[in-house]
This record gives sequence, structure tokens and C-alpha cells, in this order.
Amino acid sequence: MNTQLLDLMKKRRTIYELGKDVKISQADLYEYIKEVVRYTPSAFNSQPVRAVVLFNEQHDQLWDLTGEILKEKLEPDAFLRTKAKMETFKQSFGSILFFTDMDVVKAYADNPKIATYRYDEYNWSEQAQGNAQFAVWTGLEENGLGVNIQHYNPLISAAVKAEFKLPSSWQLRAEMNFGSIEGNAKDKDFIDDETRFKLFQ
Repeated sequence: MNTQLLDLMKKRRTIYELGKDVKISQADLYEYIKEVVRYTPSAFNSQPVRAVVLFNEQHDQLWDLTGEILKEKLEPDAFLRTKAKMETFKQSFGSILFFTDMDVVKAYADNPKIATYRYDEYNWSEQAQGNAQFAVWTGLEENGLGVNIQHYNPLISAAVKAEFKLPSSWQLRAEMNFGSIEGNAKDKDFIDDETRFKLFQ
């Protein structure tokens, strides 16, 4: 069997030590990310995923803003650790904000032609999110970049939408950092196959 996809999946790992030593241009990265998201499958081809790519000062602003919000929520000692984490995120080359357009989800949920499935539309939009995030992550890894993904939503969701003037219907689902690989991934453990898989023949 061909294993190119499997090999890429095995290579896709969380890298926290990221840097800015990236040879690919911001313009090329943006076009690549757009194409990967464009060709990511979604139920009924509903295409609910939205992506915002941040470079330079805009990338820094995301993590400065996140730090400011978390400072109000955390005890001082805990915030010092969080502040240090925000600084490591800023060291990466860029970030991608993944959103779901809830107007799209609602439109499909309210569509009488597919009324049988209306209560599944939100779950299916989450599948589209997972598909898009995995595809972008794996694609960036294929091009020699390291990636980590964060979930500070919903704490930062309103502030992020206000800061970048994004539509109110966009629901923040994840924040992805990417850049040059400056450190190794941690070891990854797997649960027993007997727990995860079943075969019927």
C-alpha cells in the first residue's frame, strides 16, 4: 500500500519551540493555507470554516490581547507562567485563527430539504473544523514548519472579533501557531489497540 499520507500523519506533531526562520514567503503561505481550507471536505459541502492568517504585528497583537484577558482571570503566580507561554507563541512566524460561520450552520439546520439532519449540523461543522485544522497542520509540517494549536476560546472570542473586525456570526474554534522548528516534539503514547479497534470478518 502507498503510505505517503500515513508518513505525513506520523510526522505531524505538536512543536512548542517555534521560530521565525521561515524561507517561504508570507504571500505563498497565505495562498497555500487558503487552498488547503478550500479543499477540506464538509457535510453537504456547506463550507462553514473560516480562517484568519496573522503575521508580523497582527500576530503579536493576538497573543498580547490573549495575555491581557488572561491576566484578569488568573492569580498573579499563575499568570506569570501564562505570560511566559504567550511570549513563546509570539516567537512563532505566524498564527491562524479558525472560525465556524454559525450563519452557515443555521442556514443548513433550517433548510427544509434536509430537515431530518438539522440537529446534526453543528456536529458536522465541528467535523469540518477538525478536517481543516488537521489538513493545514499536516500541510505545514510537510513544508518543513512546526505547528502547535491552542484553545483560548471562548475567553478571547469577543475581543478577537472586535480587534480584527470580524463578523459576529464567526465562532472562534482554535488558534494555530506555526514557524521554524526550534525544538523537538515530546514523546507520544498510544492507548492499546484492543481498546480502540474492533475487527469483524
